[in-house]
Amino acid sequence: MEPAIKYRLIKKEKHTGARLGELITPHGTFPTPMFMPVGTNASVKTMAPEELDEMGAGVILANTYHLWLRPGEEIVKEAGGLHKFMNWDKGILTDSGGFQVFSLANMRDITEEGVHFKNHLNGAKMFLSPEKAMQIENDLGPDIMMSLDECPPFFETYDYVKKSVARTSRWAERGLKAHRNPATQGLFGIVQGAGFQDLREQSAKDLVSLDFPGYSIGGLSVGESKAEMNHVLDFTTPLLPEHKPRYLMGVGSADALIDGAIRGIDMFDCVLPTRIARNGTVMTSHGRLVVKNAKYAHDFGPLDDNCHCYACRNYSRAYIRHLIKANEIFGIHLTSYHNLYFLLHLMRQVRQAIRDDNLLEFREQFFEMYGFNQENARNF
Repeated sequence: MEPAIKYRLIKKEKHTGARLGELITPHGTFPTPMFMPVGTNASVKTMAPEELDEMGAGVILANTYHLWLRPGEEIVKEAGGLHKFMNWDKGILTDSGGFQVFSLANMRDITEEGVHFKNHLNGAKMFLSPEKAMQIENDLGPDIMMSLDECPPFFETYDYVKKSVARTSRWAERGLKAHRNPATQGLFGIVQGAGFQDLREQSAKDLVSLDFPGYSIGGLSVGESKAEMNHVLDFTTPLLPEHKPRYLMGVGSADALIDGAIRGIDMFDCVLPTRIARNGTVMTSHGRLVVKNAKYAHDFGPLDDNCHCYACRNYSRAYIRHLIKANEIFGIHLTSYHNLYFLLHLMRQVRQAIRDDNLLEFREQFFEMYGFNQENARNF
């Protein structure tokens, strides 16, 4: 049986581990490396699907935990699955819900069977197991699904992380066995292990032996430095099969996208562009800009004079600042549109740099213009 998700390697950059490729899904084929906007509640905040399509988004994320709580996976299934429910005919990826259970839920109790917890909305007692996560994701109907894993803190003790990795491997095998639709939905395994090289190696070995159609690297961008994250990627990414997609979960700052691509990552996601947009912060070719600041009240130029997005073509910093200060939703829509466009355009530039075998030169030029310190770039 053909897997639902496939990867085609087009070329490798001469000077780095960067890969130019294609992610092949039941709802389209998309170029990689790619950034995937996050739509937690089956909606990328303030954005219409048509706008995401026009700016070049290929795969977007939805959140299993939140959709399980409301409206419930049974309603999404009744609607015909997430693609019909949210009117998106390209790729959709769902996480397992595990990260939200560990980060949002109260009074969680991790056992071999799964996680008992109280949900953060009404305190109701709930239980999430690998089998339950798989049932929810199967019913939601995305192209790509994540296995239920435990995401321990990066600076947790070695003994704890060792036990956690072993449990995540057992849960991955259980989820794979419970997966009902392998011909139409691809299930990814998630490599854990915090900052411990031998535990990352064991986790990758366990998951690769299960022959998932794709692999994720989890447990990063959770408080460690950029140097620590890149170090983990240096020894973890080469452990994953070349002929399958590699996904770095929860990473979306401009510097991390470039550095991750250099290390052979194909897929990225993060709430960062829309989250900072709601605070009036935008990414520009010259670095971060807080447009709600008073100094932009009389600035009638675009957010970024090197950007051709809808917001930059049509509206000024002064106007967008006014909207945000007046609590007008349209202002947040414009900053969100710009930030998403910025990262999607950045990935187009990264792909071109891989084609041209000059990704390191592109990184140097981008970092210099953006204002990043080369050795320890900031994640804002």
